[in-house]
Amino acid sequence: MIEIKNLTKKFGSHVSLDNVSCSFKKNDSVALMGANGAGKTTLIRSILGYYHPDSGEVLINGSNPIKERIKVLQDISFVPQLPPPIKLSIQELMHYISVSANVEVELIKHYANEMKLDISANLSKSFFKLSGGMKQKLLIAISLAKKSSIIIYDEPTANLDPKARDDFYRLLRKNEDEKTLLFVTHRLEEVQELVNRQIYMDMGKIISDEIF
Repeated sequence: MIEIKNLTKKFGSHVSLDNVSCSFKKNDSVALMGANGAGKTTLIRSILGYYHPDSGEVLINGSNPIKERIKVLQDISFVPQLPPPIKLSIQELMHYISVSANVEVELIKHYANEMKLDISANLSKSFFKLSGGMKQKLLIAISLAKKSSIIIYDEPTANLDPKARDDFYRLLRKNEDEKTLLFVTHRLEEVQELVNRQIYMDMGKIISDEIF
């Protein structure tokens, strides 16, 4: 589903990705690890089509995420470590997601409720003004409601309390079939039961890739 071939990305003289090659297939559940600056975020942003590679290529279900970005993003849900500064109200945001990504609003509400986020009491509130935990819960709810074949989570539980983390992983266990899951994480112990593959990056290279 995701093919990365000889991917190199530089920022000035700094090599963020150094000739990286790997692939992620259906039912892969991957923990992507490494120190800050190892290249994890650059790899994810390359998959999402944010960055133009200096050499090599990324293919998502056979499509280029830069040239065919709209098509590619229809297959991907992404929850960043830092929620974006969205100024829309929750109601406006859900409407936008519903129209732009063909996601059922009621399904977003369902998953938000499963994450113990009271949507109905906060519809008029600006997403920007929500607490970090509330933002993260809503983004997780949207990612699950979208029914994407690829879901990427960048430190998804950073703003969640222990109970919300338990809810998140419980929902993932119910929804992991026929998907590719990528977790950028420093908490391997949290995702260890969910993943079947661990990739460790350093200095822009994949140092180890363990499948079990």
